[in-house]
Amino acid sequence: MAFIDKHKIIETNATLLLVGSLAVVTIGGIVEITPLFYLENTIEKVEGVRPYSPLELAGRDIYVREGCYLCHSQMIRPFRDEVERYGPYSLAAESMYDHPFQWGSKRTGPDLARVGGRYSNEWHVQHLVEPRSVVPESVMPSYSFLLDTPLEVPDIEGHLRTNAIVGVPYSEEMFENAQADLIAQADPDADTAGVEERYPKAVIANFDGNTAQLTEMDALIAYLQMLGTLVDFSTYDETTGYR
Repeated sequence: MAFIDKHKIIETNATLLLVGSLAVVTIGGIVEITPLFYLENTIEKVEGVRPYSPLELAGRDIYVREGCYLCHSQMIRPFRDEVERYGPYSLAAESMYDHPFQWGSKRTGPDLARVGGRYSNEWHVQHLVEPRSVVPESVMPSYSFLLDTPLEVPDIEGHLRTNAIVGVPYSEEMFENAQADLIAQADPDADTAGVEERYPKAVIANFDGNTAQLTEMDALIAYLQMLGTLVDFSTYDETTGYR
C-alpha cells in the first residue's frame, strides 16, 4: 500500500485524526515549553536598564490613560528602514519593568522608543499644547489641559510597592523616598542627589516651565525624556543577546 493510501486512513477516520493531532500538539508543546523551566529569566539583562523613577512612573500612567499607545508604538523592529529612522532596534530588556509593555505595530505617529533627549522640554510642551505648531501634518489632539492639571498621585509609595510585587526591583530606600523623589525630579533647585543615585540618568528639570506647581505635563515629559536613554548602545554587544 502506498504512503498516500496509508495517510488516507487517518484522514477518513475522525478518531485517528483527533488522536494524531493531539499527539503532534503535545510533542510540539513539550519541545517548546520544557526549556523554559531551566531558565531563570527569558529576558537577557542589559546594563543600564532600571525601574522608572516615581515621576516617570506617574508620567507613564498618564501616557497610558490618554491612549498615546494607540497611535505611537515603542518597538523599533530590526529592519534597516526602522533602525535608520528611529535608532537601534528595541531590546526586550528595555521593557522588562513595563506593566503593561508598550510594544506594538500601530503607528499613526512615529515610534517613541528612542524619543528621549531628541527634543527639548519646551518642544514637548508646545507639541502637546498645539501639535500642528511644530508638526504641521500632525493629527494629534491637543493635550493643553495637562499644563493646568496638578499631578495627583495619592500613594506613590504604594504604587512602587505594587510594581515590586510583580517583579520590579524597587528597594526599601526607593519606597521611603518615593514622594520626595517625585517632587525633587521636577525641581532643579531641590536636593536631587538622592534621585540621581537611585535612578541613574534620570532627567532633572522643571519640565513644563511652571514653577508654581507640579503638573501632569511635568510627569508626562519626564517619562518621554527617558525613553530609550538608559542603554548605551556604543558599548552594547548584541552577540550577548543570542542564546
